[in-house]
Amino acid sequence: EVQLQASGGGSVQSGGSLRLSCAASGFAFGDYAIGWFRQAPGKEREGVSCISNRGDNTFHEPEVRHRFTISRDNAKNTAYLQMNSLKPEDTAVYYCAADPVGSPIVARRGLAEYDFWGQGTLVTVSS
Repeated sequence: EVQLQASGGGSVQSGGSLRLSCAASGFAFGDYAIGWFRQAPGKEREGVSCISNRGDNTFHEPEVRHRFTISRDNAKNTAYLQMNSLKPEDTAVYYCAADPVGSPIVARRGLAEYDFWGQGTLVTVSS
């Protein structure tokens, strides 16, 4: 059974940090690109960051660039999203997802490219 388990969300004040984890099982994790997405209340789900299957290529959307860092540990079948300098507008449910095409990632960062999705973890940033 394919599973993606996102965790690490919580409530923080503006300027704080959180580290999200995405634990995968049931598929060849090292072959898949991983993406982090988020959905704020009343808004559509949007891409945040993505990483190639080998971890040698990453991409961050402009609104999180220089604040968020995506990484992965293929030996642990886990991906991470380090979020620093959090802002109230970062408040959302964060999802991790897996794309069977490990690379390239930038051209394939749309939601439709990702086959497997986790259940989401809530991040709340207060001002």
